[in-house]
Amino acid sequence: MTGGAGRFRPGQTGKTEAEQKQTPTGRTPYVVELAEDPVATYTGKVSGLARTRPAPGEQLEPQSGAAKAYRKHLGTQRTAVAKAAGIAVNEVYTTAFNGFSATLTSAQVKALKADKRVRSVTESQMVSLSQASLGDTTPQPTTGTATGTAGTATTAASVTGAQATSAQKSTARKPGRSTGAGTVIGVLDTGIWPESPSFARKMSAPAGWHGTCQTGYKFAAEHCNGKIIGARYFADTVLAANGALPEGEVLSPRDMVGHGSHTASTAAGLPVDDVTISGRNFGSISGVAPDAQIAVYKVLWGGMGYDADIIAGIDAAVADGVQVLNYSIGTVFGDNEPNTPIGNAFLNATLAGVFVTAAAGNAGFSSAVSNTQPWVTTVGAAVTNVNAGTVRLGDGTTITGASLDVLPGGRSLPLVFGKQAGTLEEGSAYCLPGSLDPAKVKGKVVACALDSPYGAVQELKAKGAAAMVLFAPNGNFKVSSVYGFPVLYLNTKEQAGKIFNYLMRHPADGTARLTSSSDGSNAPSVADYSSTGPDKMHSGLMKPDLVAPGSDIIAAVSPPGNFGRQYDAYSGTSMAAPHVAGEAAILRAEHPDWSPGAVASALHTTADTVVNTSPLAQGSGLSSLKRAADPGLVIEPDVKSLIAFSEAAQPDGRELNLPSIALREYDGTKPVVLTRKLTNVGSKRETYRASASGLEGMQVSVSPAVVTVAPGKTASVTITLRRGSAPWDRYVTGAITWRSTAHQVRIPVAARPWGITPRQYDDNLEEFGRLASGAYGMIEPGFTGPVSGRSTGYAPLQWESYSMPTGVRGGVFDRKALGVRAHSFKVPAGSAGIVVKAETDDPDTNLDLWLYKGDKLVYRSAASWSSSERAWVFMPEAGTYTAYVFAQDSGGPVVDYRLGHVVLSRNGHYKPATLALPTAVERGTTPPYKLRPDAPLKPDLEYWAYTELRTKGQVVPGQLVSTTQDSWQ
Repeated sequence: MTGGAGRFRPGQTGKTEAEQKQTPTGRTPYVVELAEDPVATYTGKVSGLARTRPAPGEQLEPQSGAAKAYRKHLGTQRTAVAKAAGIAVNEVYTTAFNGFSATLTSAQVKALKADKRVRSVTESQMVSLSQASLGDTTPQPTTGTATGTAGTATTAASVTGAQATSAQKSTARKPGRSTGAGTVIGVLDTGIWPESPSFARKMSAPAGWHGTCQTGYKFAAEHCNGKIIGARYFADTVLAANGALPEGEVLSPRDMVGHGSHTASTAAGLPVDDVTISGRNFGSISGVAPDAQIAVYKVLWGGMGYDADIIAGIDAAVADGVQVLNYSIGTVFGDNEPNTPIGNAFLNATLAGVFVTAAAGNAGFSSAVSNTQPWVTTVGAAVTNVNAGTVRLGDGTTITGASLDVLPGGRSLPLVFGKQAGTLEEGSAYCLPGSLDPAKVKGKVVACALDSPYGAVQELKAKGAAAMVLFAPNGNFKVSSVYGFPVLYLNTKEQAGKIFNYLMRHPADGTARLTSSSDGSNAPSVADYSSTGPDKMHSGLMKPDLVAPGSDIIAAVSPPGNFGRQYDAYSGTSMAAPHVAGEAAILRAEHPDWSPGAVASALHTTADTVVNTSPLAQGSGLSSLKRAADPGLVIEPDVKSLIAFSEAAQPDGRELNLPSIALREYDGTKPVVLTRKLTNVGSKRETYRASASGLEGMQVSVSPAVVTVAPGKTASVTITLRRGSAPWDRYVTGAITWRSTAHQVRIPVAARPWGITPRQYDDNLEEFGRLASGAYGMIEPGFTGPVSGRSTGYAPLQWESYSMPTGVRGGVFDRKALGVRAHSFKVPAGSAGIVVKAETDDPDTNLDLWLYKGDKLVYRSAASWSSSERAWVFMPEAGTYTAYVFAQDSGGPVVDYRLGHVVLSRNGHYKPATLALPTAVERGTTPPYKLRPDAPLKPDLEYWAYTELRTKGQVVPGQLVSTTQDSWQ
């Protein structure tokens, strides 16, 4: 899963992932895909069996006579394949995927792979919790209820201290297309809690519904009341692999975790008044499409599941007749292979007319996006409502953090660090249960390092504390929970450093005043935990596609998984995806003739840009349902191109007709020429004029620049992008927009010309491949052709010796803390690089090195195993930089250390050196080179140089190269 509070942990069977994949019989679960097309994509190639694939813009008829006949044919073929290999089939797939799951021996795998009737045999993969959570977040028993009734709702009430975000603030709306009436949203998740007021309405089955209500433990037929139109569960592979369900689970569609109920109610929950959590009224909430109906497909058990079970859920959903599928599930570090069985099942679902939305994942860094297939709308999380709180310390320092609880306000209270108020060996620094002395915390604000926040709250309540300041010494995501106790959370290292060092300076007389506040950021932002691009699997796709509200989302949960609460605040891209699912359901209701691609395009091209945020993080931006209902033009790929993409060994994606352009690692020596086809889905003939914005340095042309498109017609344009003066090995971003008098159609663009190092990440992480050794240099060029180069020659690091008093052993960095010394230096314009090093000879001292430009941290070197730290910046902005040397741990009251630094000019002339390069290079190869000093260098000194390449008249920045005289002896 990709959201929630992390309260129900995966794999509670006590087994490792490898052990869970081994079945009790020693066999391994597999997904077997057969060669023939499933019902969703069959085009009539078998004599006597009619086509079942729907025409573009139409929905599959999964129970038609043709579909039943073809499904019978597939069954005959499947039986023959299984019998030939001696296999007992577990789950059967026919609609969105043609094949089956089974536990197999290695001999059976070999036999299947040799069978021409088999397309692929893939070991079943597990997916599990990938949550935006804080440490061990098992909550204390509390209640969360709705004191009002489902149905008519009022505008959300103001909440003292915090304003949680619901899927949609509830106002009374007449049921109809604008509320999703007549559509079914399938939810692949942990099940549903049917007693929730969010699902308490009897409704008739819509036209085209073919699903069922699968009963099971504490889940009866009457729980499918119409709002819950159908419910199924899929556990064959989990049971075959583990022999039993995880602890706390039940074999039925009932949700024992809370995640599935939360996503379902976010997408399509009914309006509910007076939602109360731990005694706090959070006002009224509603799902995005409150009149859409919900089909439940329980595919996760205790927070984990197998793709074999998930494919069965997808297959059933398409056969049942859903219009939208929500998939708030992902892998921890994003996709690691293209064209997975789940991805292919989603393709077939899309071709059957089902819109698929999925969570981008919560890794919190780039190149870790899940669900990156081009036919899936991948959604990141946005913060759309700021739930802030402030602590004012006794010295006047103010720190703004996050809180969903009522903070005490009023006068300042005594502040104490848990470490100093209890038994350290029992975890008092983290305020673990049983660790604190009540005489030292009663009536005080207690500062606790992050470990088990709910356990800390339980301890503080029991010992009579007034409030808690929870801080994360190593940094963590900004994720709030409702604790039912005054808690202010400080999630960054910088915030932790401020409060930690205040506590060290004021161990006995510290004070704190906690107040609810706004941090001043009213505009939406991308959540810090939301996984961002680029898409490491496809260099020509932009993922995520969109962002949607994902932080502090109040929605229905299951009481067993949330200790009595019926409603709770979850955060994650899991919470963002169902917002888009609800919007898609409304668009499907309003435009039943639109294909899934048209719906996706409408959401993309009309989205709001999140300011000061790269398309790599937000895709097209924050979706806007009102504009998406009338987008003017849509840009969608055709069936043939999507199928070709799914069959490619290394699919790229830039050639697809998508409403975005991604050019990771393009050849900057050549123009990139793309085609986009624009279809008018409006009712009037319109003339559109193209323009480019952003994309600094790039040369962008659209031909023709002006197009006139009649309703239902399509215009084709050619887009040519040249690097121009844009920097090599750096992203430039922007957009191409077509404007008419009534519409604006925008597609985001992100482009990185590959110079000397390919890169799967954005420009915020360390640039691997930018540092080199002069004696053993190597480049990996992104171009093919002749190459020459030059260097600045070698400049030595300039060393100085210093001493400083140390602070607290094992302390937390703050620029004003004891044990920190600042060293500033100027970096002029035209600099190629900065290198800073800090060293000490004291074996008991651990130094860290923090490099800032103004208030912005640009590099942190904090190796715990070494006190030889190095910070560097390639092509730095001009200005004043400050290196902070931090004695994180020390052997005495004073530490002696050395600081060395060098600033290299791009046009510098230092100690001459000869650059030996090959005369020509080929893209993707790794040719070696040497930068040899022309004369001996001083011994025991480290030297640095800058190299620069030239090809076809273009200059390509090279590397920062280091050497010593010893390297040449």
